[in-house]
Amino acid sequence: MQPEFWHKKWESNQIGFHQPDVNPYLHRHWPDLAIPAQARVLVPLCGKSLDLLWLAGRGHQVLGVELSEKAVEDFFLEQQLQPQVSEQGGFKIYRSGTIELWCGDFFSLTTEDVAGCTALYDRAAVIALPPSMRERYAAHLQDLLPTCRGLLVTLDYDQSQMPGPPFSVDDAEVQRLLGRVWRVERLEEQDVLGESWKFVQAGVTRLEERVYRISGA
Repeated sequence: MQPEFWHKKWESNQIGFHQPDVNPYLHRHWPDLAIPAQARVLVPLCGKSLDLLWLAGRGHQVLGVELSEKAVEDFFLEQQLQPQVSEQGGFKIYRSGTIELWCGDFFSLTTEDVAGCTALYDRAAVIALPPSMRERYAAHLQDLLPTCRGLLVTLDYDQSQMPGPPFSVDDAEVQRLLGRVWRVERLEEQDVLGESWKFVQAGVTRLEERVYRISGA
């Protein structure tokens, strides 16, 4: 996907992928990861997700990465937060309390940028990317965080029935992409077709949402 695709989505408010509530999988599974409260959590392609606030509320230092400046500015505006803004490398960084949102290209992140990150939360990143970019994303993510714990959320459906995004990423692909460095354990699977009118309307006949525990040495 080209950057212009996502900029256009945010500018035209075509953001059906944005969830108006905290993801229920965070409530159910994050506490079991036993991640220390002070841990720094990387949240790729974070948008303006309320999950950022939830993680910060547990005492975590949150590092979200987002391409769209509108998404970043909307997050702070809607949460009535006044961020400090600075620039570093190719990123414009918005900081408020324990939340940092880095506006720029995820693939430009360096190990120095994510120093101290020992946790990962990916609800919308891997499924936002087409196959070739998923390969690149997984490799870069594992280079950045060879040691981490976290959660990954995916969707699995017949890709021929609807073009992404969000894209279908089945269990075998998750294991292939992320099992090179990390241990990947499936925690939960839900049939969510009945909750997803966009997919039903497109003629999709099967839609599974899966949650994985990620752990690295």
